[in-house]
Amino acid sequence: MARPSLRTKSIGTKVTEGEYAKLERAAQEGGKTVSEWCREVMLASVNGAASKDQPYQTGEGQAVMAEVVALRTILLNVLFKQANGESITAEQMQKLIDRADADKLKKATDRLRQITPTGS
Repeated sequence: MARPSLRTKSIGTKVTEGEYAKLERAAQEGGKTVSEWCREVMLASVNGAASKDQPYQTGEGQAVMAEVVALRTILLNVLFKQANGESITAEQMQKLIDRADADKLKKATDRLRQITPTGS
């Protein structure tokens, strides 16, 4: 039977009282110590995967959220026009799409930041 690798290297960093409080809160929410939580988040980050505490913080997660946000923006605008008895031209629709695409990543990032424990 293969022996598990031992952790023999250490990483240290300095944080402010406020930053430490945020890290501690996030770790507690995940039922971990600060060092366990930090290790998981750091390794998930370098491996390009989401951690259990931040499931949407992958490139793929952000891309999907960006598309959902853009679709929501377009849909709400179209439905609002229809509810007011207006029709939408192809040119207006293209402008809606362009506007939704222009800021979808920022809006998605903002939304993801709101739902993650360390996102303040």
